[in-house]
Amino acid sequence: MFPSLETKRLRLREIVYEDAQGIFNCFSNNDVTRYYGQDTLTSIEQAEQFVDFFARNYKEKRGIRWGIELKEKGGIIGTIGFNVWSPKHKRAEIGYELHPDYWGKGYATEAVSKVISYGFNELDLTRIGAVVFIENTPSNELLKKLGFEKEGVLRNYMYQDGISYDTNVYSLLKSKV
Repeated sequence: MFPSLETKRLRLREIVYEDAQGIFNCFSNNDVTRYYGQDTLTSIEQAEQFVDFFARNYKEKRGIRWGIELKEKGGIIGTIGFNVWSPKHKRAEIGYELHPDYWGKGYATEAVSKVISYGFNELDLTRIGAVVFIENTPSNELLKKLGFEKEGVLRNYMYQDGISYDTNVYSLLKSKV
């Protein structure tokens, strides 16, 4: 059964087909995708494919992605989860995005903190990594605030709109929290 998580203001829950519009709202926004390393969505069908992709990754234990929902309001405002999840090696990479209408309100900090706790305590991870575009200042600052340590720079690691970008690579170890 897919795990649901709660924070003071948020519900992190399984992403279902009814969330395709919320996914489209995020991933069709250039402000969201400019530091994401993927093309901006142009159709709701592409968002529906994301729903299938997230479900398949969870079923195959390669990733887990939650929809981020405000408790007092239905519909998702973003997603968060673990990519490149390796239960055998007890590691995963965290990824997240929020629709710009919800930036600067502390929601990302709240959601990332909860998912980190779940990763270490329930999935028995010993390492959570993150790969972030150098230019994505808010995400770099968020990770540092939550205790992630920068391990280095991956040169020409991600492409966005046909241009290669360097990324920072971070980690948070269970033994350090």
